[in-house]
Amino acid sequence: MLKAIIRFFKSLNSNSHPGEIAHAVCLALILGFLPKDNLLWYVLTVFFFFMRINRGALIFFTFIFSLIAPALDNLFDIWGYAILNYEKFIPLFTKMLDTPFVAFTKFNNSIVMGSLAFSLMCYIPLYFLSRIIIRYWRRLLAPSFRKTKLYTILQQLPLVKKIGEMI
Repeated sequence: MLKAIIRFFKSLNSNSHPGEIAHAVCLALILGFLPKDNLLWYVLTVFFFFMRINRGALIFFTFIFSLIAPALDNLFDIWGYAILNYEKFIPLFTKMLDTPFVAFTKFNNSIVMGSLAFSLMCYIPLYFLSRIIIRYWRRLLAPSFRKTKLYTILQQLPLVKKIGEMI
């Protein structure tokens, strides 16, 4: 896991495609906001790891978004309740609950439904924002960061050298 996160930080400065990193951030938003105690989270996690994305970014940002998610639970609950009680969706949700194993996804939980809807709604804006930030980092911030004393001090630490050799 540490190797994947280190590869993510290296990929910020390498020739890796910014779209792979941006998609990983967006997919991490979905995984980070979803509660971790349901089948939907595990299925999506396995599916996302088979996609061509930066896995280090996925792991790192899933952790970051998981820390933010509890603060947004009230919002997710309100959105999920509204979606689950929308009259036109009730027959679909009833049919889904009667389908074997679909109930294990806990889609009928208002927080699960609200967090999924919210993260899907934020996917495209976050994708473009991530690409802009990556471009800004590569062109302006990374070269100036390499000139700082902090960067030279970090490069001299034995642990940082050892991690660099592992990759």
